[in-house]
Amino acid sequence: MSAKQDNKYSGNKKQTNLAESTLRIDKWLWAIRMFKTRSLATTACGSGRVKINGESVKPSKKIKLDEEVTISFGPDKKIVVAKKLIEKRVSYKLAVDCYEDKSPPPTPRDPNKLLDSAFFNFPVAQRERGAGRPTKKERRDIERLKEDFDDNLWDDDDFA
Repeated sequence: MSAKQDNKYSGNKKQTNLAESTLRIDKWLWAIRMFKTRSLATTACGSGRVKINGESVKPSKKIKLDEEVTISFGPDKKIVVAKKLIEKRVSYKLAVDCYEDKSPPPTPRDPNKLLDSAFFNFPVAQRERGAGRPTKKERRDIERLKEDFDDNLWDDDDFA
């Protein structure tokens, strides 16, 4: 079999040629399974949560091999280096070969600690599964607890 025929049967030519060229960042992030949908990848790029070599990028920015991509997921960051450019979404096992993960370990979260924002991480009351809707008496008790909590939380004596 000649080299020309061998290349004919080697699979998708477009993906083979991508190794030497560039690809849109949103498409690549979707293809390597960093985002569930391409529109989520596009939104992340447009909102400045995706950076190539430390520079915020638009979704149409072309990525090249060996470029460092930083993705912010809330307080966590994912840092990957492009090793292979693919256009089609592939399985996780194949997608892992397309990038090198250089991310720091995720920050441990203490459930009792306050969130780093204007909102507090309050415990949420949950009913047992199958218990149904609360009765009138239970609903009044819940309202009473909420009022007591709000009154104690925002006491004017604390701010004087």
